[in-house]
Amino acid sequence: MIDCTRDGAVVTLWLARRRARNALPIAGWQALAKWTADLAVSDARVVLIASREPGIFSAGADIAEFADLQRDPVRRAIFRESLSAAIEGVARLPMPVIAAVDGGCFGAAVALALACDLIVAGDGARYAVPPARLGILYPPADIARLVAAVGRGRAARLLFTGDTIDADEAYAIGLAHHRCDDALAIANRIAANAPDVVRALKLAIDAVPGGEERFDAAFGGPELIEGLAAFHDRRPPEF
Repeated sequence: MIDCTRDGAVVTLWLARRRARNALPIAGWQALAKWTADLAVSDARVVLIASREPGIFSAGADIAEFADLQRDPVRRAIFRESLSAAIEGVARLPMPVIAAVDGGCFGAAVALALACDLIVAGDGARYAVPPARLGILYPPADIARLVAAVGRGRAARLLFTGDTIDADEAYAIGLAHHRCDDALAIANRIAANAPDVVRALKLAIDAVPGGEERFDAAFGGPELIEGLAAFHDRRPPEF
């Protein structure tokens, strides 16, 4: 359901549930939350979230479980908490996280992508947020991220209509940040940079307090020594 591989400093979390178009059941969201907890204390420099299945990023939450949620209020809370733990776990990772979206990205999968720092859309990427078509709601935190990414009016259109948009429109409105088919190349470029500085830059982007102290401290850190040496030697730095 969730596979994990590592290539150098880049860790890839693979969505791999072919028969369900990578739709994740409760157990899948719980597995993703566990992986993010493990990665949060690792030395990985970049995390990539991608699909092993061609033509689909993820269909979101597994609709096959929704009948159980109709019948069992306790199960509803478990679903909500498991979904939130996974998505917030991705959002809290200290290193950059990239969503490699190629193929369909629907429902909760859009929330998963929005929890990442960068969304890279391939030519086949398609997005839809269809809770209104199913008669369910979308978690408030995920709606807030959607509004922050695309604006209130565009978020309203996506939520109220459930319309599917392609990669170009997603890029135009801010639901994707890059249009290319090689998210791994971007991950490798990030991984080649000073890892402590990259993590500190992510804290700054997220407006985490302490930015002034981190700014000053970087001048006394070992990464600047290597960065300056590489600059003067006209070579790539070796962080």
